[in-house]
Amino acid sequence: MTKPLTTTHTTAASVQNSPTKVAVASLVGTAVEFYDFYIYGLAAALVLSELFFPKTDPNIAVMNSFLTFGIAFVARPIGAALFGHFGDKIGRKTTLIASLLIMGISTTLIGLLPTYQQAGIVAPILLCILRFCQGLGLGGEWGGAALLATENAPKGKRAFFAMFPQMGPPIGFIAASLIFIVLSKLLTAEQMISWGWRIPFILSIVLVGVGMYVRMSIIESHAFRNMVAKQTQAKIPLASTVRQHYKPLILGSLAAMSCFTLFFLTTVYSLQYATTKHSWQDAALFNKIDYLTMLMGAIIFMAVASPISAKLSDHIGRKPVFLIGGAITMVIGYFFGDLINSASMTTAAIFLSFALFIMGILWTPLAAFLPEIFPTNVRYTGAAISFSFGGILGGSLTPFAAAYMVKVYGMLGTTYIGWFLMTASAISILAVLLLPETHKQELEH
Repeated sequence: MTKPLTTTHTTAASVQNSPTKVAVASLVGTAVEFYDFYIYGLAAALVLSELFFPKTDPNIAVMNSFLTFGIAFVARPIGAALFGHFGDKIGRKTTLIASLLIMGISTTLIGLLPTYQQAGIVAPILLCILRFCQGLGLGGEWGGAALLATENAPKGKRAFFAMFPQMGPPIGFIAASLIFIVLSKLLTAEQMISWGWRIPFILSIVLVGVGMYVRMSIIESHAFRNMVAKQTQAKIPLASTVRQHYKPLILGSLAAMSCFTLFFLTTVYSLQYATTKHSWQDAALFNKIDYLTMLMGAIIFMAVASPISAKLSDHIGRKPVFLIGGAITMVIGYFFGDLINSASMTTAAIFLSFALFIMGILWTPLAAFLPEIFPTNVRYTGAAISFSFGGILGGSLTPFAAAYMVKVYGMLGTTYIGWFLMTASAISILAVLLLPETHKQELEH
């Protein structure tokens, strides 16, 4: 029998986080976590193949480097299930702090690893273990940050507040790109390979301290405290999610897939492709610093798209925004081969900026939409797992698959990469069509 709501519960439920505090806490945490995540992606494209897989053919080394990048995506649903369980049982705040610590410690330790030359096969093994731990941390981070924003949002503004954790990735990417650019300008290539690549990873511990400070001041959301007061927690959130909410779990994962595919093709893979000399070229299309600079500028357009997408999805609904973004993504896929092979800096900058603007259109409503399709007692678990599986489907093997297509088919492979993107987008569009519209529903259910 459910116990009556006590005075203590009533008083606790009446205490609310300030909107500003919620926005800052969700933004800072995801910015730090995605900084950690992206410096690995940039390092995988730029230096890790040489440092940890030097004994193989250069193309195979790059593919191996991208495989280690994908390990984190395998770990993310495990982290989502683990942190989701505790987030739905003991609270969002404690779980968010734990996920931030795991990510930060793992990232810092990567910066302290020996290279293949120093430790042999032990080095890539340790790299894979720490990359797996990064994935665990991020698997728990996003779901909690999204819930922190949506469960504390004023009525009718859930997508707007969900925008703040979604702004963390572009900020994290800009910070990661900027530090690599600065280091590349200040250090010689030999210094960068010798020790400079470690600096972005080691700096993570400072950023984690900032994130911890901000999050310690947050209290649990009213939705969670109300659930505790009514004693309606799921006994085993993962089991309840899989048994009772498998449809939104599957469809939510598929809906999230295409924006990951678009992002990692546009950033991680295009960086490697455009700055590498291929057999049909006289030289690489761009040097690494120029391309990183373009990427850093282009990611701003992802941030610019966020408030536009948030406002639209609060007014016209989540589904129309996803469908518009998905249709435009298919157009990008159709022209992908031509665009990625352009040696024009203007064309490349426009391509990157437009693709990442559309990524922002798709990305922002996810933080509202995925939590909304699950009830409070499994919301952390359901939203985190569907987001993580979307990352696996759309991002884990995408850079590797793209590198493989180019290795096997040469320049024609870039056209096939575009078809790959179009297919991912079509699947996401279908999944969105099968999900209900949620922008007007209450979260207390």
